[in-house]
Amino acid sequence: MASLRWLLLLLPLILLESFSSSVMAAKTRHFKWDVEYIHWSPDGEESVVIGINGQFPGPTIRARAGDIIAVELTNKLHTEGVVIHWHGIRQLGTPWADGTAAISQCAINPGETFVYRFEVDKAGTYFYHGHYGMQRSAGLYGSLIVDVAQGEKEPFHYDGEFNLLLSDWWHKGSHEQEVDLSSKPLRWIGEPQTLLINGRGQYNCSVAAQFSKPPLPQCKLRGGEQYAPQILRVRPNKTYRLRLASTTALASLNLAIGGHKMVVVEADGNYVQPFSVQDMDIYSGESYSILFTTDQDPSKNYWISINVRGREPKTSQGLTLLNYLPNSASKVPTLPPPIAPLWNDYNHSKSFSNKILALMGSPKPPRYNHRRIIFLNTQNKIDGYTKWAINNVSLVLPTTPYLGSIRYGINNAFDTRPPPDNFPKDYDVMKQAPNSNSTYGNGVYMLKFNTTIDIVLQNANVLAKDTSEIHPWHLHGHDFWVMGYGEGKFSEKDVKKFNLRNPPLRNTAVIFPFGWTALRFVTDNPGVWAFHCHIEPHLHMGMGVIFAEGVHLVKKIPKEALACGLTGKMFMSSKHN
Repeated sequence: MASLRWLLLLLPLILLESFSSSVMAAKTRHFKWDVEYIHWSPDGEESVVIGINGQFPGPTIRARAGDIIAVELTNKLHTEGVVIHWHGIRQLGTPWADGTAAISQCAINPGETFVYRFEVDKAGTYFYHGHYGMQRSAGLYGSLIVDVAQGEKEPFHYDGEFNLLLSDWWHKGSHEQEVDLSSKPLRWIGEPQTLLINGRGQYNCSVAAQFSKPPLPQCKLRGGEQYAPQILRVRPNKTYRLRLASTTALASLNLAIGGHKMVVVEADGNYVQPFSVQDMDIYSGESYSILFTTDQDPSKNYWISINVRGREPKTSQGLTLLNYLPNSASKVPTLPPPIAPLWNDYNHSKSFSNKILALMGSPKPPRYNHRRIIFLNTQNKIDGYTKWAINNVSLVLPTTPYLGSIRYGINNAFDTRPPPDNFPKDYDVMKQAPNSNSTYGNGVYMLKFNTTIDIVLQNANVLAKDTSEIHPWHLHGHDFWVMGYGEGKFSEKDVKKFNLRNPPLRNTAVIFPFGWTALRFVTDNPGVWAFHCHIEPHLHMGMGVIFAEGVHLVKKIPKEALACGLTGKMFMSSKHN
């Protein structure tokens, strides 16, 4: 009894010490960034890119779960606004820091400074990128790595770590691309000139020239070039973690390491049941961690390759080198770079996606939903312009950020009529639409707070005959469970196929051509959140929707986040009154 009394007396001190140590472990990590146009050679051809503090890609942020990130961002672009979205960070309690122009904040004007301050609450592989106009296509992106909190461990072991940020690159500037996509008739931007690995690629030459088809000249690299590949240097018989994230504007990719198996262990900041593959698909907006063991012939080096998937490849594969030390990095691998599956082998892609399952012990989805919304993805015409639409509405953002206009009840800021939850039952997703006309809209899906929402993404035929495209969809402010994939048109009987046992948690999910993907999430994060195709030109052409939930619970929105449009006028008038 005496020992029990002592324990009860000491318990508050033990709890206080535990709380104090966790508070002490969490840090506020400060960054000061200038965003500006710089001259750079991502692929050997000098271009103008958007850099941060004079570098491209932008600086890698590294933090621990529970840390606060504070980025003091100054816009030095001179003639255009800027925002940065922290892709995969849920922004719990800080929806104004999500970095979505006209949705969560006003664009930061030239010469102005805005401070992004938010918690990284969950370990994982993330990245950041511009979310205004097509600034991601202009190179505004970088990596964001969140390690486990102090004292915690990952559910897998590794001896070393690498990080690869994958992107695609055009020689035509993003402003001209925007004009092309907004032209009548449409001037499509075409396929990228180059695939980049950590901002580095090679155009019109190859580091593996002896294997290239069609033939390309050997790249003449001395080692200091901005486009020289970053080499991954490894020791034999070790296990390495390779973090991967895709910030491509258009390309879906397939990655492989010559001669090495890869074990997938993380997807979008969530642990998955480990599974082994020879190659893997990665769509724009997705991130992964894979483990590989350096168990091959240690006297050789090996290629790491990325190739285009889902579109007929007109872009050379991206390459870098896995350098087994103490071999010289100049020692060319004896085997050619890995060959990707055929670009339209969707069964291969679906097989990979279906292997991704939640690690045992991961949160499970609610068994039932409160609301189901089915989003038909279509390519349409509006007054002769080519657009993308969801349930026949092509998104055009308002001048006043939704977060401010909804929180403060400002009238006439956006269309308050509810957008459609479904599409006509007689619509044939396998054929060209008899009427391809659509309309513009900026309405909001008002979701009841703390409810379970099912989203079914329904793909369809585009304007061209017998054609349907891949679309990776990204949800801001949430992870969702991927409940299942299917072929053709979704119907009520497909609900029985949903995976309720171990669906993976993701923030980005793909819909395959002529198919559907079912998602489930809980509206537990007050704010206004974008949900959109992560292909940059598709979003620019209207392929997105807006969700709002519990906005009345949002507190202390920084005024500088809303100092434009009708909210800006409101703050100005309150200042004078």
